[in-house]
Amino acid sequence: MRELDRTDRKILDILQREGRIAVTELAQRVGLSATPCAERVRRLERDGVITGYYARVDPRALGVPLLVFVEIKLSAKSNDVFDRVKKELQFVPEVMECHLVSGDFDYLIKARLGEMADYRRLLGNILLKLPAAAESRSYVVMEEVKESLFLPTLT
Repeated sequence: MRELDRTDRKILDILQREGRIAVTELAQRVGLSATPCAERVRRLERDGVITGYYARVDPRALGVPLLVFVEIKLSAKSNDVFDRVKKELQFVPEVMECHLVSGDFDYLIKARLGEMADYRRLLGNILLKLPAAAESRSYVVMEEVKESLFLPTLT
């Protein structure tokens, strides 16, 4: 991947905060004309630096206010088991994130749900479907203090 210069980093900073900004305004704010700015944005997209644009949606508006983190510990660990876990969790719509982690547990899952009964069903399904699922620990979020997708770009 090509080194990002200060202008690329400024573009990324602004786009993370204001994904719908017009190219002309973006160009003005980073000190370029519109065409070179648009070319930089296209290059950043093509190179996979910009991976997408998103609308942030209030989970309550969709009826999924409950945020839960689940730690899963496996009784057996192998590439085959990890591949099967990945395959099973990839398409569970309530699972927003799933990470293979180091430490006492193997996976950390972030899920959005409507209510505790939905959480109970999800946990039961996950534990039944996952190969070698041995133990789980859950954390129900009482208050979301900070959530951000923003990655600092300027040093």
